[in-house]
Amino acid sequence: MGTRKAMRSMIFAMLAAILTMTLAACGEAESETDVETRGDWDQPIIFGDGDFDSVLFHNRVAQYIIEQGYGYETESVFAGTIAILEGMTNGEIHVRMEVWIDQAPVFLDAVEEGTVVDLGPNYDESIQGWFVPTYVIEGDAERGIEPMAPDLRHVNDLPRYKELFQDPEQPDKGRFYNCIPGWECERVNNAKLQAYGLDEHFTSFIPGSDAALATSLVTANERGAPWLGYYWAPTWIFAQLDLTMLEEPEYTDECWAQIWDGEVGCAYPSVRVQVGANADFANAAPEVTEFLTNYSSTLESTSEVLLHMLDTDTDPDEAAIWWLQEHPDEWAAWVPEDVAERVRDGLAQQ
Repeated sequence: MGTRKAMRSMIFAMLAAILTMTLAACGEAESETDVETRGDWDQPIIFGDGDFDSVLFHNRVAQYIIEQGYGYETESVFAGTIAILEGMTNGEIHVRMEVWIDQAPVFLDAVEEGTVVDLGPNYDESIQGWFVPTYVIEGDAERGIEPMAPDLRHVNDLPRYKELFQDPEQPDKGRFYNCIPGWECERVNNAKLQAYGLDEHFTSFIPGSDAALATSLVTANERGAPWLGYYWAPTWIFAQLDLTMLEEPEYTDECWAQIWDGEVGCAYPSVRVQVGANADFANAAPEVTEFLTNYSSTLESTSEVLLHMLDTDTDPDEAAIWWLQEHPDEWAAWVPEDVAERVRDGLAQQ
């Protein structure tokens, strides 16, 4: 009996040793595969946040997929657009999911120098311009609102309607709600007001923030009151309100080159919103770079997400999870199936 027991113990010990070696070999193979798949990047991937919700949302969607699907750590830092782009050139920041090309000459210079790479459009139908609520022109029969400025089509028509958009602080002028302080469009709009001769008829009112600008427009809409100002898309505003963009002289490169002089004005150029990345990062993590290159959205879908965030009081992190759960086929097309499966596993635990 003692001999049989000793033999069984020996056999079990040999089997355990073989199993341990087999598992170790499998672990080494898996580790080597992971390293090969992950490239040479070995630090957290830093995303550049901004002061508007759409870039926060897109950053969080990309971060979740990268963390769950590719196994990298990610972080985010908040700064102004120029600081973010400068950080991307020197490697302190690695990715930004929304780079508005017309307001980011630093980005184009960095791409040309090779320190930053343009990974293609996030969405390419974004717009910006001067708007009024559509009921100002057409009225709204359901709300009992009569047309206030039925002939308002072009910026050249505005002097006739300055009393309609009266500035309560300067009653002899109308009020134009300008862009967010520090954004390039603030300077552009001031130059346009001068070029169109509208600075004699309208004040350039600078709201304190994105939220303040939105509040002014929503409040006017709730009252059925006139409102004139700058806005851009995608924002939740365009998923909730009906706005009409005023016509301007057609955009040309020649006009835009002189826009700062305040002598000529024209419409904003067609806006490209790109995904940008630091070149060293992009080269060291090619599998993530491929995903970021495949990433794409639309103005409509982004505006709808931003409206969802407003209606449900959801932050960008929560909105990203919600969107990923609601649109599995859309984001799965951006990544290999094994990555998609890991992301789905992560979402199932939310």
